[in-house]
Amino acid sequence: MFGFFKKKKTVSGQREPQSSVDRGLLVFENTSEVIQAENQLKKAGWPVKVMGPPPEIRTGCDLVVVFPLIEELNILRALESAGIAPTQVVPVSAPLLAPVDLFQTKDFGDYLMVRAANMKITVAKDSRRIVNISGGGCPDVPYLAEAMIGQTLADAPRPRDLGHTLCGYALELAFTELQRTC
Repeated sequence: MFGFFKKKKTVSGQREPQSSVDRGLLVFENTSEVIQAENQLKKAGWPVKVMGPPPEIRTGCDLVVVFPLIEELNILRALESAGIAPTQVVPVSAPLLAPVDLFQTKDFGDYLMVRAANMKITVAKDSRRIVNISGGGCPDVPYLAEAMIGQTLADAPRPRDLGHTLCGYALELAFTELQRTC
């Protein structure tokens, strides 16, 4: 009978919010702060996720950190002690405030492409070799493409180790998603 009140457990064993009302969005000034906040909060064990912001709260950065709203005070304290401050904390209280999933996958037969935000990475399915990287407008995209195209998913350098922009971060997300699906 009381099972109704329990929240669903995720694969990692952490509890997942029952509805979007249980979530909040941390909005930051730039991508670097989003990455720092995500790393800090995951290291502390909170189930956070980076997603695209809803249009109603979009500012300069095209990413937000989704977090369990009940942990707001603890999360803000942890971020403050790390020297990271969000510009806004927004509860997800309406369908229009729902964060946007960053991934789109397209199967082209012999090739598989994953898009995360504006970055796309395509691999040959048989060899898992990266054949194309495109999208974005950040200055590190050509460098990332040159370093990764022709490499297999297993041998390619991680985008997060080479790039430090929104495009580099989005490419890391797409790269990780391809590794997971291939």
